[in-house]
Amino acid sequence: MQIQKLGTTGPRTSALGLGLMGMSGMYGPSDEAESVATIHAALDAGVTLLDTGDFYGMGHNEMLLGRALKGRDRDQVQISVKFGAQRDPSGAFLGFDGRPQAVKTSVAYSLQRLGVDHIDVYRPARLDPSVPIEETVGAIGELVEAGYVRHIGLSEVGADTLRRAAAVHPIADLQIEYALITRGVEDAILPAARELGVAITAYGVLSRGLISGHWTPRAETAPGDFRGHLPRFSGDNLDRNLALVETLRGVADGLGATVAQVAIAWVLAQGDDVFPVVGSRTRPRLAEALGALDVKLTGADLAALDALGDAAGDRYDPTQMAMLDSERG
Repeated sequence: MQIQKLGTTGPRTSALGLGLMGMSGMYGPSDEAESVATIHAALDAGVTLLDTGDFYGMGHNEMLLGRALKGRDRDQVQISVKFGAQRDPSGAFLGFDGRPQAVKTSVAYSLQRLGVDHIDVYRPARLDPSVPIEETVGAIGELVEAGYVRHIGLSEVGADTLRRAAAVHPIADLQIEYALITRGVEDAILPAARELGVAITAYGVLSRGLISGHWTPRAETAPGDFRGHLPRFSGDNLDRNLALVETLRGVADGLGATVAQVAIAWVLAQGDDVFPVVGSRTRPRLAEALGALDVKLTGADLAALDALGDAAGDRYDPTQMAMLDSERG
């Protein structure tokens, strides 16, 4: 596993991260024992970047990670936590809270659930439109000074917001969806991040399983799986997107790799400042993802993959899309 610096000011961490969201119900039921075993397998393979959110399962995900890390060397992992998303008892999303007092309350609960004394990278899940980003980042900066947080990250913000935040405090990374068929970040956000020395932690590198090679036209989402509400997974959009996957499969077969491995390898090939975060929920899927580290793409391979084009359909439903500062530039 290659270890590299997360942006100009961030920690040194694994080139490939593990995202834990799917272990707490967002993709339907999951097996807790298998989730812990998958985290352990990732750690044993050299994955040190572990990404969670305080709203994943309303705290369940952080407690799961806390249990998985018991008996492990805390200093050998980098825990990334998103905060601020508000949910009701049914799981419905209510908006985002980036007020300074909410920032400090949220980190207190996260530290308790995780069972740690500090968080390596702490980030608002989305921009709170009612709170200037300078105030939210300033509050996290105070937590850095107090030792509860090591580094500040952001998630799904546009280039202007990223620059404003970086003027207040060094930003280690920006977490944003970036995949072979999701490349809007390249227009303005990625250049701004590179100008500022901010790394990209890319989530959705398999487009939530859509380009994993395992999704089929007849696949059905389980109860609680939010992909059932995503435009890319339904109707004509799904047919067009799965056609892209079959083209991708042709490239993968020529490389002796799986579709998922080539999709992850493409993200890895975008630069040492781009860190793919895979959402493997089981050990076999994790083993497949790790195999991407051995896939070497040539210039011709990259050109063939670049020609695939973008996915059909938006990343989220209209309500969620409206909450994305990153979609506004």
